[in-house]
Amino acid sequence: MNFIYINQNILDNLFYILVSILIYYILLDHGKRLSQYGKTLITACMSIPIILCMKFPIYIDEYCVHDLRQIPFIIGTLYGGWPVGAALLVIILTFRFAFYGFNLLTLTVYIVIFIITALFSSKFKNFNRKNKLNSSILLILFLGILTSFISIVMSDYFRITEAYVFYFIILPPFIIVLALYIIEILKDAIIIRTQMVRLEKMEVVSQLAASISHEVRNPLTVVKGFVQLLKAPDLTQEVREQYIQHVVRELNSAESIISEYLAFAKPALEKVENILINREIGYVIEMIKPLANMNLVTISNQLAPGITQGNIQHFKQCFLNLIKNGIEAMPNGGELNIVSYVNNFDIIIEISDNGVGMNKEQINRFGEPYYSSKEKGTGLGSMVAVKTIQTMNGTLHLTSALNKGTTISITLPVYREDHSAK
Repeated sequence: MNFIYINQNILDNLFYILVSILIYYILLDHGKRLSQYGKTLITACMSIPIILCMKFPIYIDEYCVHDLRQIPFIIGTLYGGWPVGAALLVIILTFRFAFYGFNLLTLTVYIVIFIITALFSSKFKNFNRKNKLNSSILLILFLGILTSFISIVMSDYFRITEAYVFYFIILPPFIIVLALYIIEILKDAIIIRTQMVRLEKMEVVSQLAASISHEVRNPLTVVKGFVQLLKAPDLTQEVREQYIQHVVRELNSAESIISEYLAFAKPALEKVENILINREIGYVIEMIKPLANMNLVTISNQLAPGITQGNIQHFKQCFLNLIKNGIEAMPNGGELNIVSYVNNFDIIIEISDNGVGMNKEQINRFGEPYYSSKEKGTGLGSMVAVKTIQTMNGTLHLTSALNKGTTISITLPVYREDHSAK
């Protein structure tokens, strides 16, 4: 037996089948419009290896050739049903007769394969992966034996040789199992990816709801503090009006936050403004003082003048989150120190507390959504702060020790009008 002669083009046949399967699922996954024409697509993709397998067959001996055209034909019929099978039958017979001439035996064999496979396809679609693989082996073995018997009956020249048994009876089950296994993996991958996209969308909605709750809580906490201070009987009218102004300002801030999140689906271009560091942080400190007083925390600050650029509302929300975290890190009271200074082309802002501190894992995971060292924390406040600083081309560095405190160092670029003009 001439093995070089026998094995010619067998890998080519397998290559045509597997590549066509990959092309089908690539088109099905990425061509959203093509997915509406699934049966037409599978017919086109399975007809290509059918034609190529016939064009480049496997030579069994000098008088007999064979190819793997029945594999894509059966696969297309199993997954597409009888309409796809009928279309592939017309294609396979048309090109077979065009290449090698009309043959009644070929016509009979492929009609039998089509009828049996089409009848089996309705049950095949409902099987799980394991049953599909097992049933496909039994199906192709049965078809191989049945068509061989038909060939013996209808042709006086047909002979079953050792090479024929290997290429027509033994080899096809292995190839169809490989092909179906790849098909099932690709199908599962597309389904899983679709589910992941859906889950990601749901997670965004969940994060959005939690973030709204977290961000609105900050101004409401300030409002609560000032309302409690308004209960004091010895307040002057001037101080009372100042407190009311703070309350109104914070309620407007909460309304602004809600409006921004409601516009999340259609975000506007972010407004970039000059930010006076000492003024805006000073304003944040005034807002947060009632919360600090309630927690027996003293806030001291030493703020140097400096200008950077960014969204003022986001900047204030960022530092409100960081300062609030510092206050909550001192449940038994303490001191929060805020310092800012200009170093060449950078503005350095340091927020230090003498609270419970953080371990190494907490430091490394600072800014992750849904990770918080606080019992009821969501981690979204830290995440928003980190993202805001990154948006402003700044950096955040954190140092901490358990039961000694935490220092957050924020570096932001200095904005100078003379440099921007150049």
